[in-house]
Amino acid sequence: MPASAVDRLPAVRATYSVPLRTRFRGITVRDGLLLRGDAGWGEVSPFWDYDAAESVAWLRAGLEAAEQGWPDPVRSAIPVNVTVPAVGPEEAHRIVRESGGCTTAKVKVAEPGQSVAQEEARLEAVRDALGPEGRIRVDANAAWDVATAVDRLALLDRAAGGLEYAEQPCATVDDLARVRRRTHVPIAADESIRRAADPLAVRRAEAADVVVLKVQPLGGVRACLRLAEEVGLPVVVSSALESSVGIAAGVALAAALPELPYACGLATVHLFERDTVPDPLLPEGGVIPVRRPEPTSESLAATRADDDVAARWSDRLAAMAAHLEVAR
Repeated sequence: MPASAVDRLPAVRATYSVPLRTRFRGITVRDGLLLRGDAGWGEVSPFWDYDAAESVAWLRAGLEAAEQGWPDPVRSAIPVNVTVPAVGPEEAHRIVRESGGCTTAKVKVAEPGQSVAQEEARLEAVRDALGPEGRIRVDANAAWDVATAVDRLALLDRAAGGLEYAEQPCATVDDLARVRRRTHVPIAADESIRRAADPLAVRRAEAADVVVLKVQPLGGVRACLRLAEEVGLPVVVSSALESSVGIAAGVALAAALPELPYACGLATVHLFERDTVPDPLLPEGGVIPVRRPEPTSESLAATRADDDVAARWSDRLAAMAAHLEVAR
């Protein structure tokens, strides 16, 4: 009998499910699939709003990690930002102060149901916690139109005492370009890169000063390195809210880039109640060392998904693998 698409994938697999400390990206539990091949463990954890076709890139990234490994690093440590969810000012202050020495903060804004005053209070608290030399960036997740983005960035820039950049204030490349021409706050493109049919459109439209690259959505470390070279803009490597197995791939990308002018958004494991490895990739002194932690039987048991979640991931893996075969 011919082997199925799934049968050609690494046979050692584990499904994890972990509560988050704070609601993030609209979820309170993060789950995903881990694969182990000859090169080590890889993570495949597309969010549930990604269909099988779009999730294939995430599978490619996991297979690269498990079967090929990554390019040699050119640095031994990665400066990282602390990520501040859409929480109140006291909690925002605490998160920054307990961030492991991070001197850059990425603050979520444009949260449904929250006011501008709440966002300003959050940014003021973050500035107080970081001090005057710290850097603050905001992430609107494409929530604003052009006029709202321009107005809101002026207010948030003042509240923060200066913004390093604003990540994806609008949904389209054309709107990003319009905002960039109307504000002094630098613009970073995230969704316009990782969910775009043509990620190079950002460069042609002069729509961004910075690009955010996430390993899983873009198909792996090597795919990201090629894209970074083609785009030709400064890169921030960011997490897709993975466990440390997935974060290790982001660390590998950041370690292999020729230049790394910005702190990276890879310090998100602190949002997890537990991790899939016993020695999570967390910052110390504002940096994450370039290393690859390995799950143990104990850490996998502590984060094991229940049978229903595991069954959903088994079905999803089969759908992704079938699309991967077609793409090949």
